[in-house]
Amino acid sequence: MKTPSSQAVRLEFLVRVTEKECRHLLETDGRLFGNLFTIEDAQRIEADPVLTERLDAFVSRFARLQDTVGDKLLPALLHLLAEKTGAAIDNLDKAEKLGLIVSADVWVEMRQLRNQMVHEYIEDLAVLTSALRAGHAFVPVLVAAARRCVAETQQRLNASGV
Repeated sequence: MKTPSSQAVRLEFLVRVTEKECRHLLETDGRLFGNLFTIEDAQRIEADPVLTERLDAFVSRFARLQDTVGDKLLPALLHLLAEKTGAAIDNLDKAEKLGLIVSADVWVEMRQLRNQMVHEYIEDLAVLTSALRAGHAFVPVLVAAARRCVAETQQRLNASGV
């Protein structure tokens, strides 16, 4: 099956963006979590602009990669696979069945964490530390899902002669 040119161009763009976002998230994750992020680290945020920027970069890159994969690449890939797309949870269920993500429930949990980190200024340092550690723990899961979607997309595009 030949993939229409505009669809292929969009998918190739999403593959490039996703790969770049994976690299950037992993780099920031490595810098922020070189050691276990502690409440003492969180106490330094106001006084340490480098730490503040790393924290902001981590939260932003985590959210951006999840948005790119979940809201853009995954629906486009499902369309390429001739799967009917629908509500986000339906797309996640299909992605789980296809082995693209580990679990729709885990993805929803990551999404809730993403929303907490992005939309709430967390003043309780214990809650902030816990949220950041949870985000850090999800990085390998998120990156692996992104890379599975990229690999499947590339394989399908190559098979279609694009």
